[in-house]
Formats: sequence, structure tokens, C-alpha cells
Amino acid sequence: MGLLETGRRMMPAFKELGKQEREAVIAFVTSNQKEGERKFTSPAPLDPYLDLPYQMTGYNKFLTKEGLPAISPPWGTLNAINLNTGKIAWKIPLGEDENLSKQGYPITGTENYGGPVVTAGGLVFIAATRDEKIRAFDKRNGKLLWEAKLPAAGFATPSIYQVHGKKYLIIACGGGKLGTRSGDAYVAFAIPGTKDN
Repeated sequence: MGLLETGRRMMPAFKELGKQEREAVIAFVTSNQKEGERKFTSPAPLDPYLDLPYQMTGYNKFLTKEGLPAISPPWGTLNAINLNTGKIAWKIPLGEDENLSKQGYPITGTENYGGPVVTAGGLVFIAATRDEKIRAFDKRNGKLLWEAKLPAAGFATPSIYQVHGKKYLIIACGGGKLGTRSGDAYVAFAIPGTKDN
């Protein structure tokens, strides 16, 4: 019981728990069924803020029986905002469900995690999609200029760096979200048109 009051190593202290609550925690942790069935005789006063007529059931997605978002596409977009006007300059679907594309559906976009990086020359690089691709777009109009397949989804923001005048793009390919395979690779690309050394 002392550990609940003082904590130890990575476990924090739980000083706010009353004696009966601490006993209930200990009964649970030690699998003491008899003690665990004992009722509180004087429950803690109920916080009216927490006395809600509903409860959280987790992060649930609205999906079809095939596992697709149950809303109209696009299911993921890349948007460019004109910071001078505050208006959307262009908006395009980001990502592709290859099974739907094979059936003739237009590009739907996919749920995505990760941001873009923009070069001084006007290229927007982004991975972030469940289709395991990294893409380059023209920042002026959103036109797709290049794409490459990755060993796993790049749910991260790419990085651009320069060595001896040559520029490189690198992305962490961890995957593992949205039903994608997991990965452990960093993939680097040399950006054409930069100094060769």
C-alpha cells in the first residue's frame, strides 16, 4: 500500500486515492477475488464535471464492411493555402487505394499521417499515405511531378539536406498504421539538378 502513496521508479504516486480505493487496487493487482468483491462503504464524492450521461468508447472510425471510409472520397487531401489571402490555392486527393484504381475508380486519396516539406525551387515532397509512396508536387498548382514506391509507408515528414552542393531527400519508412506492414528503413533520394560531387 505504501507504493501507491510514494510511487517507485517509473510508477507515480497516487496520493489522491483514499484508503478503500488503494485496497481495491491492491486486491485487483494481487487477484484477491474476495477482497475485490467488497463494496465501498463510503464512496468518494462524485465530481459533477465527470457525472456525464455518456462515455467515451475509444477512437472508432466510420467504415464500410470492406474497411473503407464510409464517406464520399476524397479520403485524404493535400491542400495549398495562399498565406496572403488565407484562401485555398489548390486541393488534390493524396494517396491511392490501388484495389479501387484497378477497378476503374478515380484516385480517392487515403488517410494520411505526416507532413510535407517544400523546397526553395517550389517542390512539395510528401509521403504520409497508406499506399507506401512518396510524391513530389509543383507548389504552384499541385501537379504530380514524381512518385516512388517505399519499402513501407512513410508516416513521417520528409527531410531535405545538402552535402557538397548535392541535395537529398530522406524519409523514415516505419509503416504499421492503418493496416500497413511495418518497416524499419530510412530511404534517401538524390534530387536531380543539384551539383554532382
